[in-house]
Formats: sequence, structure tokens, C-alpha cells
Amino acid sequence: MENFIVSARKYRPASFATVVGQSSITNTLKNAIRNQQIAQAFLFTGPRGVGKTTCARIMAKTINCQNLSAEGEACNICESCISFGHSSSFNIYELDAASNNSVDDIRNLVDQVRIPPQTGKYKVYIIDEVHMLSQAAFNAFLKTLEEPPPYAKFILATTEKHKILPTILSRCQIFDFRRISVEDIAQHLAFVAESEHVEAEMDALHVIAQKADGGLRDALSMFDQLVSYAGNKLTYKQVIENLNVLDHDYYFRITDFILQGNISQTLLTANEIIENGFDGQHFITGLGQHFRNLLVSQDKETIQLMETSANIRNLYLRQSSACNGAFLLKALEISNQCDLNYKISNNKRLHVEIALMQLCRLANPDGPQPMVIAPRPIAQQPPVKPISPSPVTPAPEPATETTTKPAQPTAGIAAEPVSNYADAQQPAPSIIPPQAIIPEDSQKSAPQPTSSVEMDKPQPAIPAPTQSARPSYSGINIGGLMKPGSVAEPNAGNADTSDEEEVLPSDRETFTQADLERIWEPMASSVSKDLANLYHSLICRTPVLADDFKIVVTVDNKIQDADIFTKRPEILGYLRKELKNWGITLEIVISDRPVESRKPYTDQDKFDVMAAQNPAVKTLKSQLNLDIEM
Repeated sequence: MENFIVSARKYRPASFATVVGQSSITNTLKNAIRNQQIAQAFLFTGPRGVGKTTCARIMAKTINCQNLSAEGEACNICESCISFGHSSSFNIYELDAASNNSVDDIRNLVDQVRIPPQTGKYKVYIIDEVHMLSQAAFNAFLKTLEEPPPYAKFILATTEKHKILPTILSRCQIFDFRRISVEDIAQHLAFVAESEHVEAEMDALHVIAQKADGGLRDALSMFDQLVSYAGNKLTYKQVIENLNVLDHDYYFRITDFILQGNISQTLLTANEIIENGFDGQHFITGLGQHFRNLLVSQDKETIQLMETSANIRNLYLRQSSACNGAFLLKALEISNQCDLNYKISNNKRLHVEIALMQLCRLANPDGPQPMVIAPRPIAQQPPVKPISPSPVTPAPEPATETTTKPAQPTAGIAAEPVSNYADAQQPAPSIIPPQAIIPEDSQKSAPQPTSSVEMDKPQPAIPAPTQSARPSYSGINIGGLMKPGSVAEPNAGNADTSDEEEVLPSDRETFTQADLERIWEPMASSVSKDLANLYHSLICRTPVLADDFKIVVTVDNKIQDADIFTKRPEILGYLRKELKNWGITLEIVISDRPVESRKPYTDQDKFDVMAAQNPAVKTLKSQLNLDIEM
């Protein structure tokens, strides 16, 4: 049975002309050979499988050829070329530095350099994976590499140039091998397939080339594997199944759904991809590459940047005509951000689905909604019952809007969520019942309905307020402080703004100390969102419920007293609303404990603590006549 030879060895280039994807390097080497300008040492560096060792062997054979062609190629018929082809040449010495990296190996090589060639012009030493040499081996090699005999040539090959000593690099001509393009690999695979009598689709060869990531040896290895799997006919479907590559058809389908704003079909397609065993990050990375190809295919000048076959390129051209450039740029940003945050996400599948939904909304903001959010029921807000006008004699419209009917949410549109506690800057209208804005005289004279039957009866008209009546405000005047956003009172300078003359609703439900303690901490969090000191001042002590719904708050010093006083309207508004008692008052008491037992806040407190620890501070203050407060 004939021994099988892998394609990477069977179709290994034997001349500079057959080297794939490194034309600039091969042309430079051929010109150097033709002009007899061969350096003493070369360094070939680059990724794996791009032809470094192959070019080194071709170089070694060519410089010893006895019948060199005009193009700088070996003749392959002279004695030197024939011996090289049979691996029996005594002028070419190849060393694997990965397994022969000691200083003794290099010393043996240096000893061989002293022996001139028996046939041919040069002795060539090829050292592969030279970065694996030890520090001592490099040092032993330096002198010979810098001043070798005229017949000795060194060719070093490595994948990691940064590991080589700078003193070695400075003695070599450096050639950087680049990754081979997808098109060059696909064309070479087509040549190999034709030579092996294998019918291969061009789309399938492009997939192999993309999977190889610029390495021709990897591409040939995958080609041999796929031929063993599929036989003499290689199709695109067989390649993506065997190499576990995501079909490009998925990306075209999911992009069509995204452009339609169809979230449900987009998520179902993504679920199908994940169920087929593909990683979410692999999918989102491929989707970003798909958007990139759509973007570059919109311009005739950049379409050459697409590394795909002609059939797939036509699909990109067709779909890119339906895409907006601004959408593709934003889609690239979303997919790239999803890729960056994928590894740190706890729920990786949800992370990908959120990115897909954002893409759908980006492409079609007015597309079909995936779900309709029902209005949140308002459980804690007291119902506002407007006074229905008389059907016979309508009452004259009052001067202020006292019976504004709340707007009902339109069908099919989600209602705005209602928070449990309205912001102090924008008090909710439903906090103050309608009775709070009726003048006191009118409250005494106008009868209040006590049942649903009486509510349906015609109500007498409410007379307009007189000059002496207090006008209605959108805010609550508490303790002489008007809440921000409230309307200024006409005679604010002469009016008495004490707590006793507040116009408040009559609701006064009974509550306990436990009820007060239950809502005290949420209240402190609400009124001191950006004030950490105020929050700690409120929760450091437990408030006490006194008689007549008075809440007593104890603080340590005047600074805490001032902080709470500035937020007094918000604190009272929150407590009155949550406890449903508009007779609540607030009293702030400064603790009479000794200063030493509590934390110093004021400058005087801090000075007293310092003086207690070091009496000399107090003496210094007296002698220099210093002030404490800044």
C-alpha cells in the first residue's frame, strides 16, 4: 500500500515562483542572488504556516545551483539541486532550535562552520525556531554570526521575533512574512483540488481559507481532512458542517428580520443558532463582521476589502442596498459593545438578545411592538372625585381649577408609572384632595356629599373666593417655607405663615409608633438622595410620636438641625401622605447630652475635643487671641 503524503508536504513550493502570497520577499531574494549581493545572515519571521522554512530551503538550494536561470531560479537538474531534492546535500545543515537549544549544540555548529564546502559555493545553516535558544547559546553564536567565513550563510526562522536578542537582530537582514490572503489561499486550494481530482465548490474553499486565518499549511491540513470526510466532491454544506462554521445564510436572514424590526423572528433565529451548538460570542462576532461587509460593499472603492467568493459578494451587494449607512455604523457599535461585555455578563444569552432587540429598534423604531405594558394600578393614591355640575343650571366655573379630571390613558399606549412618593420639586396633584383648595368659608357653608347617591345629585355652586380668603397653591406652605415650584402669595410680606394657619386637608387617620418607624427609613432615603449627612442625621435616632400627632426628632447639634429644617416641607409632605394624616407636625430637639459623649460636628465641638486631649492648645488660643469659627 502506497504511503499517503499530506498536501502540505506534497505540494510544498520548490521554487520562488511557487511560493504563495510572499511575492515581495521572493523578488528581493531572487534579485540578491542574481546580483551576487547575498548577506551573511537572514532572519525570516512571521506567523505559522506562511512559508518561512520553505523560503529558507529554496534560498539554500538556489545559491548553490550550478545552472542558475535568468529569473534567479534553480535549475533542478544539476548535481547540487538533485542532492538537495533527495535530502542528501552536505552543504545544507538544518537545526531545530526547539530541541537543540543548548550551548553545546551551538558550539558543534560553530565547529562545522570551519569546514569549507566540498561541492558548491556555500554552506547554508538553517536554524528553525531560533527564539528557543538559551541565553548562553545566543552568546556563543554571536561572534560566528557577525564574522562568518565567506562561504557560510545563516538563515534563522522564528515566529516570535521579540524573544531574540537585539545583538542577534542587528547582525541579520530581517524579512517579515505576512499572513496569506484568503483569495490566495483559495486559489492555491483550487489548484490542489484540481491536481487531486477533487470537485470542490469555490464557496467551500473560501470557507477553508477564512478558517485558516492566513496560514496555508493549516488550510491544506483542513483540506485533507474534508476530502477524507466528503470524498471527491466537496460542497459548501459539508465544509460548514465539518468545520463547525456558522452558515452565512443565518446572518443574511437575521439581518433581514432586523431591518423589518421583527423582534420575535430575530430571537427565534438566534435561538436556532445557539441550539445548533454555536457560542453566543462567536455569533455576535460574526454578526459584526457581517455588518462590516455590508458597509464596505456600499462603496465601489471599498468592495475589494471583502474576502469572500463572488457568489457571496453578490448577496452582500443586494442586501447592502436596503441598509442605511448610519444604521450600519450604529449596528457595528452595538455588536462590538456586546462582544466586549460578553465575558463579564452573568446571563450571556440575555446579553445577546438585548443587543438584537436594540438592533431591531434601531432599524425600525415604528415596527411592531413585542408586548404592551398594561397601566400600573394606583393603589395608594386617594381617588379624586370631581364635583359633577347640575344638569339643569350649570354652576359658574370657579376662578381656580379645583375639579380637574385626571387624564385617562389612551387605549394601546402604556400609562406613565406612578411612583409611591412624588418628588418634592413637582408635587403630584392627587396628594392634596379637592377640599384643600376650597376656602374655609365655603367649607362651612357648602354641604359635603356622604354617599354615592348624594354625589349624583346636583351640587350647589361654590362661590368665588373673596379678597380675604387664602388663595390656592400648587405647593404646601409649611412652617413658613414655601415648597419649590409653588406660586407666590400676593401679600406674602404681611401674611402670617405659621403652622397654625395652614390650609390643609381634614384627613387625620390614626397611626402608631410602629407605623412611623416603618416609613421613616424610606422617607430618609427619599428626601436625602444626594445628601449623605442628612440621611445619617435622620436615621441615627428613632423618632418619637407624641400627643396630637407630633413627631419629635432628636439631633446632636445645630448643624443637623439646620439640615433637617431645610428639608422640613418634603419630610412633612411624605409623612402626611404615607400616614394619611394631614395634622402631623414636626419638632426638632437638640440633645442635651455632654459634648464628650457625641461626635464633634461644629468647630467649637472639635476645639473642645482637641483641648481635652492637649490642654496646650487652649493656652495657645488664649495667648494668641485666636478665633475658633472660620
